[in-house]
Amino acid sequence: MSQVHILKHPLIDHKLTIIRNKETKTKEFRETVSEIAALLTYEITRNLSLKEKEIETPVSKTLGFELKDEVVIVPILRAGLGMVDGIHNLIPSAKIGHIGLYRDEKTLEAKEYYAKFPLEIENSIVLLIDPMLATGNSTIKAIEILKEKKAKEIIFVGLVGSPEGVEKLQKAYPETKIYLAALDEKLNENGYIVPGLGDAGDRLFGTK
Repeated sequence: MSQVHILKHPLIDHKLTIIRNKETKTKEFRETVSEIAALLTYEITRNLSLKEKEIETPVSKTLGFELKDEVVIVPILRAGLGMVDGIHNLIPSAKIGHIGLYRDEKTLEAKEYYAKFPLEIENSIVLLIDPMLATGNSTIKAIEILKEKKAKEIIFVGLVGSPEGVEKLQKAYPETKIYLAALDEKLNENGYIVPGLGDAGDRLFGTK
């Protein structure tokens, strides 16, 4: 079974068009990224395990269900922050960690400058989030950090990916599930996804 899932849905396609459009302003871009993240969450969580829980309704006792495993949302700073609220609104019990990475100008490797996680991460399902899966370098570094912390399961959640980035991530961590709203054509000579949506961090925070 493929670990790569490209989620097709009319609302996702509609909202992707909004964030791809260079005329979309910061406020609408930020709100739409959060909305797409929420739509992706339904599919991402489809196979999460449940455990029974006895409750009492206003009428009688009954058996219900709750999530068996803890969920931890980990955005890759800074662009990943734009997806947090959309996911957290649907999984409010989830804890949130953060990974900060920068690119070494000489080696072009991703380097860690910040990492902080809840104590529960060892027994949790981690949703690693970043709008763009471009070269794959940052994602691979983030997974390496999470594995050092003994995360139980890691699921990558993005908006737009490149074939090059997906292939590189699959080769490095074939067990990691990848969820994207779109798989685009390629990377250009500057490492940007084509057609993509530009620099997600700049567009989210108005720093372009």
